[in-house]
Amino acid sequence: MSKQAEKDVNLFNYDEDSIKSLDWKEHIRLRPGMYIGKLGDGASPDDGIYVLVKEVVDNCIDEYTMGYGKTVELQIEGKVVTVRDYGRGIPLGKVVDVVSKINTGAKYDSKAFQKSVGLNGVGTKAVNALSSYFKVTAVREGKEKTAEFERGNLIKDHKEAKTTEGNGTMVSFIPDESVFKNYKFHYEFLENQIWNYCFLNAGLKFVFNGKSFISKNGLLDLLQRKTNEDEIRYPIIHLRGDDIEVAISHTNDYGEDIYSFVNGQHTTQGGTHQQAFREAYVKTIRDFFKKDYDASDIRTGIVAAVSVRVVEPVFESQTKTKLGSVNVDIEGPSMRQFVGDFLAKELDNYLHKNPAVADALKKRIEQSERERKELAGIKKLANERAKKANLHNKKLRDCRFHFNDEIPSKGKEEFLTKQRETTIFITEGDSASGSITKARNVETQAVFSLRGKPLNCFGLTKKVVYENEEFNLLQHALNIEEGLEELRFNNVVIATDADVDGMHIRLLLMTFFLQFFPDLVKHEKVYVLETPLFRVRNKKETIYCFSEQEKQAAMAKLGPKPEVTRFKGLGEISPDEFGQFIGPGMRKQLMRVEEGEHIQHLLEYYMGKNTPDRQEFIINNLKVELDTPIAD
Repeated sequence: MSKQAEKDVNLFNYDEDSIKSLDWKEHIRLRPGMYIGKLGDGASPDDGIYVLVKEVVDNCIDEYTMGYGKTVELQIEGKVVTVRDYGRGIPLGKVVDVVSKINTGAKYDSKAFQKSVGLNGVGTKAVNALSSYFKVTAVREGKEKTAEFERGNLIKDHKEAKTTEGNGTMVSFIPDESVFKNYKFHYEFLENQIWNYCFLNAGLKFVFNGKSFISKNGLLDLLQRKTNEDEIRYPIIHLRGDDIEVAISHTNDYGEDIYSFVNGQHTTQGGTHQQAFREAYVKTIRDFFKKDYDASDIRTGIVAAVSVRVVEPVFESQTKTKLGSVNVDIEGPSMRQFVGDFLAKELDNYLHKNPAVADALKKRIEQSERERKELAGIKKLANERAKKANLHNKKLRDCRFHFNDEIPSKGKEEFLTKQRETTIFITEGDSASGSITKARNVETQAVFSLRGKPLNCFGLTKKVVYENEEFNLLQHALNIEEGLEELRFNNVVIATDADVDGMHIRLLLMTFFLQFFPDLVKHEKVYVLETPLFRVRNKKETIYCFSEQEKQAAMAKLGPKPEVTRFKGLGEISPDEFGQFIGPGMRKQLMRVEEGEHIQHLLEYYMGKNTPDRQEFIINNLKVELDTPIAD
């Protein structure tokens, strides 16, 4: 046998020594994505550091929903997170077990926690294991118990002591910087999360760094915050029942904008409850108007929120972003029947009692119907053009895995990790797309190459999406013609040069998404890629810099006369270098619209005809530092 053959045999030797057992904290630290989704640095609202906060707060909310404690407090100082509730407090003899023994908790007893968010006893254990420091204190009837941990390891088990503090639980933790690289909390993401807690738990007082949040009207308040009074076509319909609450209106926007929740958990990827709502809403409207409207005409422009509470919800992953198959009660009706019966009765009654709202709703449906019929012929020709353009070979370098692929019965967690990572880069020109294509992960990353500058589509109808070849092919690449349900990529990343032309193309693409697919932006799917502006290096080290300040710091670190390169376009960055900027540490900026901001007003201001107001804004915000060289 050759030496290489012997080496191969040893490499693939499978015996008792190959079998390893990991304890709970080792497994969580080895596979953190299984428990908290993507890691990230805090620049995205679904990054792991926010999931850690949510896991602790969820326990506080469960106490509130059970009728214990009306206030939850969250304090963040630098990287130290402290959460305090005023519920019953963890039983003192079980404080250590609850935060450090997997599959341990009261939520296995459905009598204690009837309709909780977390049922599998993992949440606080994951926070503990992924924190460089973790401290928990429980207070019950004048006594307290405290335990301290480092990366899941118990370092100090305090004895029970007397206290004058009120009942409840307090958890402090510091996310481990060896797991979450260069992370930073962005308070606007946390505040959005806090508002959701308040909307879903009317009357709850949530205090974040001294600022109080409270909602009196639940999902009605949520929709009022998510929309603008100028946008909606009729007053928000707000309906409440046992274990279900919905709020509904329509705007002039395209697409559907539905916010769904289960037991207080924001299910950003929807699930059986959201699908049940979509189907039941269509059926109820058809029955009310006694007309077989097309489902897309009924739902186009809808903005809605639906919240349900169920016993033992089944989520498709530990991050709980999508609800699986579940009955409302253990032996109760299916989700489809439950939501269908509720809307058939309550929405139908509401529309009969409010004829003005019913009339406005009917006019919005008929407007969608007219627009759809006008587009029918154009869409057919556009789809044929897309096929002739041989989309998947010329414009789109596709990936092997897609966001809407069917979840397998085996390897589910690995699948969900890949699903989160699916990304399409929208680039300008062949050189930039060529570099990204060579550097990308072909499993989960795709590249779409634009030709020239896109059209400024502000003020145009959706007809232009089908008549304009670039827009039509981009729509097909994303698979968003019918809305978010069949979106093929979880992350849509605009990757343009950092020069004037690149910025202009970026702005035109943003306009395209806001004008025709605003729900893609509202549901935080669109990003802008951040690539380095400078490369600073000497013979020993290379530093990539994303700003003038970073460049100056790098030059100071590397000593006298380092080589400085200014990247003027993405095509100047080699594929080998690009691999560092579109990998796990990718820096991308989320495209966001402020809560309640009117999208059409926003577009009119920035993309409409030049107005004195916009000219004044540009003049007032144009800052040129004459002492700083523009390029090296």
